[in-house]
Amino acid sequence: MIATGPDAVRERTPPPASDLVVEAAHLRKTYGPTPALEDVSLSLGRGAGLTLLGSNGTGKTTLLRILGTLLRPTSGSLRIAGRDALKEPSAVRGAIDMVGHGTWIYEDLTAIENLRFWSAMGGHDATRPRLLGALESVELDTVAERRARTFSAGMKRRLALARVLLGRGRLLLLDEPFTGLDRAGRKWLGEFLMSFKARGGALVVATHSFDAGLGVADRVAILAGGRIALDRPTAALGHDELRRLYDDLALGSGSAS
Repeated sequence: MIATGPDAVRERTPPPASDLVVEAAHLRKTYGPTPALEDVSLSLGRGAGLTLLGSNGTGKTTLLRILGTLLRPTSGSLRIAGRDALKEPSAVRGAIDMVGHGTWIYEDLTAIENLRFWSAMGGHDATRPRLLGALESVELDTVAERRARTFSAGMKRRLALARVLLGRGRLLLLDEPFTGLDRAGRKWLGEFLMSFKARGGALVVATHSFDAGLGVADRVAILAGGRIALDRPTAALGHDELRRLYDDLALGSGSAS
């Protein structure tokens, strides 16, 4: 469930409490007098995928950073995997994986060295067979000993996602993950994200790539001016209707009726 304000379209039945991965209420973030996010509430259960659509500057990245405990909201509450993420941010970070605009890859390290470093930082098993298994899952096992600086944008994105396979995260947050990928890369990423959901993970994707974003979502929320102007299941509306609403709400200044 995502909702904000009386004009938002609300999901009336949230997931059962035992299935909730994210519970956020009335999140607000301001920078001085400037609001970046206004009164956003969100519930997300296991195996669910939410795509946040919006043009640049609408609050998508701010919301992702708050959900990832990288940014504290000005007001509101947030629970991740049943724990208070504002009071105990370090306690919930093990449940969260985030891939942002950058891939957090060390260019001078090889693919397997990057995974070994991430495993050590996260306290995960760093045996070579496990690291190679993660690389095989993202189709990079044959280039395990190559330095990351030689990789294409798509390969770097795959390497960043291999990190997700090393942990036990229940929540995966992605900021513009389709940027810089060719058609094959977008297809592979979509399949990876659907597999993550099938294993019970919760997924939030922030993007302005309309078609790619819809392909991995059960729900779509459109952000405009730091508020969620629309929140609906993707199955409730056809592609053309969603496209019209996106053009009106994200690129214009309307509100859903």
